[in-house]
Amino acid sequence: MISPLIVLFHLGLSLETRTTAVTAKFPIPTIWAEPDSVVTKGQAVTIWCLGTPEAQEYYLYKEESSKPFKTQSLLKPWNKANFSIPFMTEYDAGLYHCYYHSPAGWSEHSNFLELVVTGFYSKPNISALPSSLVTSGENVTLQCSSHQGYGRYILTKEGEKNVSWTQDSQKQPNGHFLALFPVGPVTSKHRGAFRCYGYYKRTSRMWSVPSETLNLLLSDSHSQDHTVENIIRMTVAGLVLVILGILLLEAQNGQRSPQGSVWR
Repeated sequence: MISPLIVLFHLGLSLETRTTAVTAKFPIPTIWAEPDSVVTKGQAVTIWCLGTPEAQEYYLYKEESSKPFKTQSLLKPWNKANFSIPFMTEYDAGLYHCYYHSPAGWSEHSNFLELVVTGFYSKPNISALPSSLVTSGENVTLQCSSHQGYGRYILTKEGEKNVSWTQDSQKQPNGHFLALFPVGPVTSKHRGAFRCYGYYKRTSRMWSVPSETLNLLLSDSHSQDHTVENIIRMTVAGLVLVILGILLLEAQNGQRSPQGSVWR
């Protein structure tokens, strides 16, 4: 007679092996947004979900909702699906994740994608202290400010997706709300165009209109030294030429003076 414990042991091994095999078939899907996860109000955005060629349906969920935000069934097996939001509003901002389903079962959900909508409230100001022209190796501070009571500011660099810096704002005696972003020691990687956004803490995915662009320029101190040296050399050479010209004129005048006395 077979012991019940042995049967349960074998069943347990069988279930564990099958669960592992099924899980191994389902890589976690990848989620991203195009053209970007930071979207201007009224513009279109596409959310992509990358799964496996065996996937037949993809499901897009928003935050804590138990119902799919969007569903896409594929006519043929394919490894990705896209979900379009043709007109971005504040109601579309939030956290998203996706699943896919194949004949073998469900995948795990993807990582979370945060969609942010911009274009609300007035644009903040951006400036650099002491200057936007910085010598290599020095420090500079980028400043975002506004008369609006933004709780936080976001500093972004153009051309670099998913790269941003966040700082709480501080109210100033003049009534403006300001945040400072220290940068440095400055190298060539810091060169570029920066913008800042403001938002209220209670609506952290609704950002303001972006500030004007601030171009951070880098100057090399060695290049400046060579420039000064070249200017000094050119000045000295010019003075030498002037002195030589004066001496030459005096020599010529000295040769003409005796001839003039003979004619008299």
